[in-house]
Amino acid sequence: MTKDSAQLHSPALVFKDFSFRYRSQVEPSLIGINLRVNRGEKILILGPSGSGKSTLAHCINGLIPNAFPGKITGALSILGEDAAGLGIFGISKKVGTVLQDTDGQFVGQSAGEDIAFAAENDMVPVEEMRRRVEEAAELVQFEEALTKAPQELSGGQKQRVSMAGVLTDNVEILLFDEPLANLDPATGKQAIETIDKLNREEGKTVIIIEHRLEDVLHRPVDRIILIDKGRIIADLSPADMLSSDLLVKTGIREPLYLSALRFTGSSIHADTKPEHVETVVFDAEKLRAWTAAEEKADTPHCDGAILEIRALDFRYDEGASKRYNTLENISFSIPKSSITALVGKNGAGKSTLAALICGFYKPASGAILYDGKDIADLSIRERAEKIGFVMQNPNHMISFPLIYDEAALGLRNRGLANREKSIKHETKLHAENEIREKVYESFRICNLYPYRNWPVGALSYGMKKRLTIASILSLGPSLLILDEPTAGQDLRHYREIMDFLFRLNRDEGISLLLITHDMHLMLEYADQAVVLSEGRILAVDSPSAVLTDDSIIEKASLKRTSLYDLALRAGITEYQGFINRFISLSREKRYRQ
Repeated sequence: MTKDSAQLHSPALVFKDFSFRYRSQVEPSLIGINLRVNRGEKILILGPSGSGKSTLAHCINGLIPNAFPGKITGALSILGEDAAGLGIFGISKKVGTVLQDTDGQFVGQSAGEDIAFAAENDMVPVEEMRRRVEEAAELVQFEEALTKAPQELSGGQKQRVSMAGVLTDNVEILLFDEPLANLDPATGKQAIETIDKLNREEGKTVIIIEHRLEDVLHRPVDRIILIDKGRIIADLSPADMLSSDLLVKTGIREPLYLSALRFTGSSIHADTKPEHVETVVFDAEKLRAWTAAEEKADTPHCDGAILEIRALDFRYDEGASKRYNTLENISFSIPKSSITALVGKNGAGKSTLAALICGFYKPASGAILYDGKDIADLSIRERAEKIGFVMQNPNHMISFPLIYDEAALGLRNRGLANREKSIKHETKLHAENEIREKVYESFRICNLYPYRNWPVGALSYGMKKRLTIASILSLGPSLLILDEPTAGQDLRHYREIMDFLFRLNRDEGISLLLITHDMHLMLEYADQAVVLSEGRILAVDSPSAVLTDDSIIEKASLKRTSLYDLALRAGITEYQGFINRFISLSREKRYRQ
């Protein structure tokens, strides 16, 4: 079934004067929603964190009010039926949801069992069930791995299994909640292509909730719905949305190629076809002239390496008979006072390498040097005083209810306070004062000093992130390793975290190693990129060089930047210079703010 004009005039979803307030809240999360989504449409819902996007999604798939109770006013109909009378089971037969965390949807021991789950619950005969599973797997191009266990699947494969699972019920509406959040760039691109295929070739109504606008627009959408503070503030075509100032006002990142065109003074209008870098109309001569203008680059002063990895090998043992290399002959260095991005597809070895640097694992061979000295004999605790590790989710690192106690934990464990049970009271007091000085200094660096007596529960997500960094900084490391520092964050929180890290690097001289799937982050903030592929170093180069090398991009499952595509369209031969100039000016603008 494909889209046709009759189908597009038949409603799939209709919100009419719809509002919702959670039982535990005073103010409503959705206010006066009026929205119609026609059958066969593909729409994108955008909005900053806390805008009401997820609440709207929960209304569509029935979690509200069935799992999250509250007060509803107005009406919602799904495929012509009142949602209130359908119940969550009835809605599940019409709306299939693919969650951001696909691990949370797995119930089977194999991919095939998981896809068959809904049909099993409906007591579908075995032969019919097998046919449905095979057809659904074929739709998402997953026929070859039905017998694999969930833990054997990559992030992209897990997502395709989740898609196939909702397709076995032949639901008409597909709801995708941040489908790109945990995927490497190439896999994310494939996911968008699969979603587009389900819309175009199968006629499914598709609703996508996602922060990464440019990545979603890899394939066309019919409309973009912009939500802020619980209200729909715009319902526009992609061309109209991208040519307006609404994205900037609500804190949504616009595509990089449009930012570059605005930098050169170009005007963006709906008739310039701004939806994609291959269609946008622009003055190539103006772009070439802008690129040729000289501008001082913002590059850090580097004096030697803070960390050197030399011919590092590591393998996991899996039983007596099976051994395989996870990392092989890894060699690179991190310059002092620099920002390095560690990139590569899921399973490339990035997290394993970070664990080796921190001492969680021991290498089979090779060496790790910190400030020129081999650290093989240093314990995990001793390495933590030189190299800090910040997990993706700050809640996984926080142990105490009060901010001060959390930041002082590392110093107290190190023994500055109460080194011995028999220590004198005056010495204890001196040690605690020394701890307080170090903690307060880290708070000042991290802009947390005014909140030093607050409970952790009163902090925002970004403040919690800064608290985990302050706890590490109090130990005095010169290198921080951060795992996906901005995953799942909207542009405002992304900027808050990354601009803080950028200033920490430039003002305090702290070197940063960022493990990331975000190519925008790598371009905007990193001085160098280390690319891993199947446990080996594929490249150590500038971000602009990496993201303009199609061979590296393909092997490492990356995604070339739209700035590169824009430069090629403009006939700019020094495309790395064009990209570097754009990034340099962007950095300077942010750093002055």
